[in-house]
Amino acid sequence: MNSSKTVMVTGGNTGIGLATAKLLAQQGHRLILACRDMEKAERARQEISTVAPKAEVFLYALDLAKLDSVRACASAVMNDFPQLDVLINNAGLVPTKQQFTQEGFEMQFGVNYLGPFLLTHLLLPALEKAPEARIVNLSSIMHHFGKIDFESFRGKPKYSSIGAYGQSKLGNLMFSNELAKRLPAHVLSNAVHPGGVDSDIYRELPKPVHAVLRLFLISTERAGRYIANMAVGDGWAGRTGEFKSAHGPLPVAARSRDRSISEKLYAES
Repeated sequence: MNSSKTVMVTGGNTGIGLATAKLLAQQGHRLILACRDMEKAERARQEISTVAPKAEVFLYALDLAKLDSVRACASAVMNDFPQLDVLINNAGLVPTKQQFTQEGFEMQFGVNYLGPFLLTHLLLPALEKAPEARIVNLSSIMHHFGKIDFESFRGKPKYSSIGAYGQSKLGNLMFSNELAKRLPAHVLSNAVHPGGVDSDIYRELPKPVHAVLRLFLISTERAGRYIANMAVGDGWAGRTGEFKSAHGPLPVAARSRDRSISEKLYAES
């Protein structure tokens, strides 16, 4: 995939998303950054222009905690770009306390999983027009700590931030695998564990905890290189239904391959 592609990155204004966007811009690809904070998005566009002055970067508002915003973003993108080559579902969060989306879903389930689920399906008509479209879904090794609890989607009396995050990342992986089985052969879907990355996703952690954690994290640039390669690299042509890590070998939880749960989750979603 050496020719210029149209690539959409959610949460492309910071962290892994911005690092990925910079690399793609330097390679000559057209970028769509879908972001919640449009001021940060504009700063990201300016930052990208410093490393890729000729880059085409288009900004769209997207708040994954509001399904109306997801629908509006998808509609606007489809109107401007009838064909989309790549969708990178990058945006996510890890709140330390239980919060809820506009529609009343537990925040991590809503933002990390349900919002991207809806966005991807709304954009499928544009993706299907590409000769070979690629969907890259950011999951995590933390899916090992997740279990799909159908009674927890609107919150739980006893909330575990790690448990909720693990569930959302397990959902991302199951969704990615289901897409690989359900989509036309020319629309590829793969999942990636970017590694323990020093990004804004940990912004709500207590500062002392974050300071210690950062000692064990890799750079956003390293993760971005891997994701950019999955998105447009020749080595990923024709590959679908895979789950890889920027760190190398990745253990995968057996429950992620439970087709009965996966199909039920897809149907519920």
